[in-house]
Amino acid sequence: MRILIIEDEVTLSKTLSDGLKSFGYQNDVAENLSDGKYFLEIRNYDLVLLDWMLPDGNGVDIIQDIKANAPKTSIIMLSARDDKESEIEALRAGADDYIKKPFDFEILLVRIEAKLRFGGTNIIEVENLIINPEEEKIIYDGEEIELKGKPFEVLTHLALHKDQIISKEQLLDAIWEEPELVTPNVIEVAINQIRQKMDKPLNITTIETVRRRGYRFCFPKKA
Repeated sequence: MRILIIEDEVTLSKTLSDGLKSFGYQNDVAENLSDGKYFLEIRNYDLVLLDWMLPDGNGVDIIQDIKANAPKTSIIMLSARDDKESEIEALRAGADDYIKKPFDFEILLVRIEAKLRFGGTNIIEVENLIINPEEEKIIYDGEEIELKGKPFEVLTHLALHKDQIISKEQLLDAIWEEPELVTPNVIEVAINQIRQKMDKPLNITTIETVRRRGYRFCFPKKA
């Protein structure tokens, strides 16, 4: 599960990030709306922890955009505003929950677990192919396909951006925790595993290489 923290209070964002990592959650931290929007463009998140007051605007203003692009991404609004009107405004804008500052981390964790239980990443269905990101499972013609780890994440990211050309650099940023520490060759290895474990045995093509630009999910193109 991946969580985006959009919070400009450095001490709080670090506490949230460290705490979530200790419970097995992957997360990214943005200190303003601009950086938050950047992360939302390159990565898929199961949940967003969104501060109301940010240096370059109000978090509530991007809730509708998040929901429009990722309807199943849960949003928990974090705010120092303790008035009823602000809570109503955030929930009506599309937030799934509203937590007033200061708050107890354990309570926040339980609220996150509750939202992820009913939210989660979209299940991708294209004809007879089903990709379930939450369970890391692929079903083709009713049979489960054995593809796990980074190759699964690469396939999922490309499928979520169907018909778009995604570069190696974009895949690295979206999937690897520290992309600067790995080489682009890991993408080629992942793509090769997808083709060897899935495309060739099933006689299908899920990913095509666009020379000098990147890769594109192209199923149900026949091999």
